Amino acid sequence: MNDQDFMYLALEEAIKAEHIGEVPIGAVIVYQGEVIASAFNLRESLQTTASHAELIAIDKANEHKGSWRLEECTLYVTLEPCPMCAGAIIQSRIPKVVFGAYDPKAGCAGTLMNLLNDSRFNHTAEVHGGVLEEECSTVLTVFFKKLRESKKKDK
Repeated sequence: MNDQDFMYLALEEAIKAEHIGEVPIGAVIVYQGEVIASAFNLRESLQTTASHAELIAIDKANEHKGSWRLEECTLYVTLEPCPMCAGAIIQSRIPKVVFGAYDPKAGCAGTLMNLLNDSRFNHTAEVHGGVLEEECSTVLTVFFKKLRESKKKDK
């Protein structure tokens, strides 16, 4: 499997989030060619700030590996990581991050800043953005369009 194949799996996770009314962001973590964790946003469902897809996937991968260190893993996520998630990626030692859509409001893997490549940290990650960008962006755009239309009807 290649980066696009794994990103399609992350998109499947994003669709699961959308089906329950969550912002459709999905993530998978791969170790030695095998998916060891998958997750989607649960912030609205759980009403917790840290319930981002990346953080949930990192927790699951930690459990799978029996370690907080996720060296030799790759994180695939449908939206560019925010500062909170970028920090967790650095702390968990994930060496490679592949994301789909760029995030002009909170992206910290190259858009607003690149925390993942900041040499002042003791760990950095290789970043590849824009993988299946159109597909990942479309899922988010359609979700927010429907949300806005729903809010207009409620008024």
